[in-house]
Amino acid sequence: MQLRDRIRSEGGFTLVELLVAIAIIGIITIPLSGTIVSALKNSGTTQDRMALSHDAQLSSSYFARDVAGVGIRDYDNVNGNSLPFKASIQLNAAYNQGGYSCGPAGTPTAALRLLSDAWDPAHSMTAPETVVVAYYLKTVAGSTELHRLKCSGSDTPFDVLIAHNVKPGSVTATCSSSCEAAAVPDEITLRLTATRPSVGDYPITLNGQRRQS
Repeated sequence: MQLRDRIRSEGGFTLVELLVAIAIIGIITIPLSGTIVSALKNSGTTQDRMALSHDAQLSSSYFARDVAGVGIRDYDNVNGNSLPFKASIQLNAAYNQGGYSCGPAGTPTAALRLLSDAWDPAHSMTAPETVVVAYYLKTVAGSTELHRLKCSGSDTPFDVLIAHNVKPGSVTATCSSSCEAAAVPDEITLRLTATRPSVGDYPITLNGQRRQS
């Protein structure tokens, strides 16, 4: 190799070569960056959708179990072999509606409260405890959450967050017959709408069927 060629080979890139390389990198980077941004956006949307779906599954599991056992018996009006129910479903109910307290004063109004009997041999074999389950909305840091509040034989609650990002005013309860009548309806439905900016509105429908007859 001649000395002139050796000096050129050890001198690095020329200005023209650098400009060409920069131009090529720019051509590659522009569509690549768009692809990366799109992938990140889709990933965020997928995560938000999965979070909403998880809330729907969790709340549906609780609700189906709660409705299955709904119903308090009217032990003061036994008629032969017939043991009628008392009104066991409350809509837009205060924490102490009907004399059945669950939670402290100031507990938000529940969109739906379900009452049921629970027998505890350690407590009594002649009178059941009353279990109260309330579904209510709570605002935390500007976000509205659906909570499930449960009291079993006392007004001390067990509170579980079951759905995030609920749209205020979207929670409604319907029944297969009159919800608040003494004849407890066989089916109860609770509807709500959750929302995330990347997903939009996400309707959630909770269904439950009463097992007692």
